[in-house]
Amino acid sequence: MDADDKKVTKSGSGITRRSFLAHLGVAGVAAASLTTPGRAQPAAEAKADDQSGDSMVKAPPGAVPLTFIVNKKQRSLKIDPRTTLLDCLRENLDMTGTKKGCDHGQCGACTVHVNGRRVNSCLTLAIMCQGDEITTIEGLGTPEHLHPMQQAFITCDAYQCGYCTSGQIMSATALMEEGLPPSDQGIKEAMSGNICRCGAYPNILSAIKMCKQSTKVKS
Repeated sequence: MDADDKKVTKSGSGITRRSFLAHLGVAGVAAASLTTPGRAQPAAEAKADDQSGDSMVKAPPGAVPLTFIVNKKQRSLKIDPRTTLLDCLRENLDMTGTKKGCDHGQCGACTVHVNGRRVNSCLTLAIMCQGDEITTIEGLGTPEHLHPMQQAFITCDAYQCGYCTSGQIMSATALMEEGLPPSDQGIKEAMSGNICRCGAYPNILSAIKMCKQSTKVKS
């Protein structure tokens, strides 16, 4: 027994500082092991599918039904009406090829096609796409059968970290359908909504021009 323990014992309480701290530690461990009712759900319940069988997370209160076509497959789910198309694709449908960059429509990393037109999915509410046809990078090509633009990006080494690449490719393929500008400056301007923080712009331009040469596109 050290001096502090003796002092506490002499006070008449019969409890030493050492024994008090030991009991306090046991109580803390016991409290930490308790689960607060309603605070958390079992993992299986939290990831339970809704009745549609498509939602990757449990439908929240106030959820609304959404049916659209994603990569040529009809998907039906229930979502919070405030959910963006980006979050719906990533969180509800587990399609993580579409990247969340700035989340403010400034970088283009989240670019997808809606009815053939390129859009920033972070600025588009999923519920606005009711009945629409969505194409993501996963639906553009496969490792065995790459889209010509995907192959051109690989051939021209048109990426570095790769985070913006899916958005760059989706924007570039849509541009081919919109009508590719005849000049390099025109292509750069048309792709200006997609930012590459690594600075791979020269190679991205080369990839787009290579794809133009290998496919028949509008001009």
